[in-house]
Amino acid sequence: MKRLRKWTAWILVLAMLVPLVLTTAGCSGETQADDNRIVIWHDKEDAVAEALEAELARLVPDVEIVLEKKTSLTDSLKLSGNDPSAAPDLFIFAHDKIGVFAEMGILAPVTDFVSEETLSSYLDMTIDAVTYKDTIYQLPIYFETLLFMYNRRYMQDDEVPATTEELYAYMQENTGRGRYGFVEQHSTAYYSAAWIHGFGGSLISADGQPLLDSEEVRRALQYHLKFVELMPGETEYSTVNTLFIEGQADATIGGPWMVPSAREAGIDLGIAPMPTVDETGLKLSPYSGVQGVYVLNHAAQSKDETVRQVLEALSNPSVGVALAQASGCAPANTACYDDPAIAEDEMVQAMRETAEIATPMPNIPEMDVMWTVTGNLLSDVNLSGEDVDTAAAQAQEEALDLIAAMQ
Repeated sequence: MKRLRKWTAWILVLAMLVPLVLTTAGCSGETQADDNRIVIWHDKEDAVAEALEAELARLVPDVEIVLEKKTSLTDSLKLSGNDPSAAPDLFIFAHDKIGVFAEMGILAPVTDFVSEETLSSYLDMTIDAVTYKDTIYQLPIYFETLLFMYNRRYMQDDEVPATTEELYAYMQENTGRGRYGFVEQHSTAYYSAAWIHGFGGSLISADGQPLLDSEEVRRALQYHLKFVELMPGETEYSTVNTLFIEGQADATIGGPWMVPSAREAGIDLGIAPMPTVDETGLKLSPYSGVQGVYVLNHAAQSKDETVRQVLEALSNPSVGVALAQASGCAPANTACYDDPAIAEDEMVQAMRETAEIATPMPNIPEMDVMWTVTGNLLSDVNLSGEDVDTAAAQAQEEALDLIAAMQ
């Protein structure tokens, strides 16, 4: 009887242990599967996302890659960036928010996963753009810059202005009766920054000090005014885009996103280097935006080997080539330009050339303030006719106050 009770007790113990063992084994399997699963947030167009998915499936077939599109990616990361249960493992986004994300403490340096030798093959401009406080927080994938574009029906190749004074002369001769020789978003900070950089100026210093009342900025605004007078007062993207697409403007400075609609409209599109400012000898230097992948801290700690595989795959030149072919993206990796398809792409090659003189958008948190303040300054000067020196001094004071309130 005692022996029967003993065996009964053992059976009961085993009955309780078996589910526990099976559950533990199941959890172990789920953990291993989860370690091999990478969630990537992004806000990119479908063509870019599809090209990335296809390349990653080919290059790292053993890793489950989940790309999730987020329309408000920055806000989502601010809410969940430090929560492993809600945050992604990686995300793909522009470089100009690096400072914000780094100060939140959610990013791991990409140099923990990608070698210096690999990064040495990237365009210098792209590495400069993704460096914050001497740390590289993003693996660049592709970049965008503004381009000087013209309609060959109206502006012949030999008429393309090499300098800003040549551009002004062309505008004088070809503006009137509802037509414009040249149009741009002249009162938008992102576009007008090219003129400020062409005078050696900047909206903000590397350490976060606004520079709106500097001599270089004031000279640029004053010089730019005569061009603004020969352009329409409405400067929104839709207005500028419509004028160029409908053949009412001979030339413009716009982004690569304008190219598909221009070609669909049957425009014989020419792309040329930026004009040189006669007064300074410097070219108009537009902002560049670098798109790339970031690693969140929790993924760096819990999925380091899988993250390494994915970043190595994204550094493969074939990724940049695929994106260039899918969406006209200019690859950050110089090895991509050895591909014949890229070598023959006029727009991509023009962006690479512009990258030599382009200015990366500042990636410091203080820059968030400057977009609005600079836009207001441009509107005051270009649209309301306010005195440049007075408006610049007021904008500088406003920027200082807003930055102080951030700290």
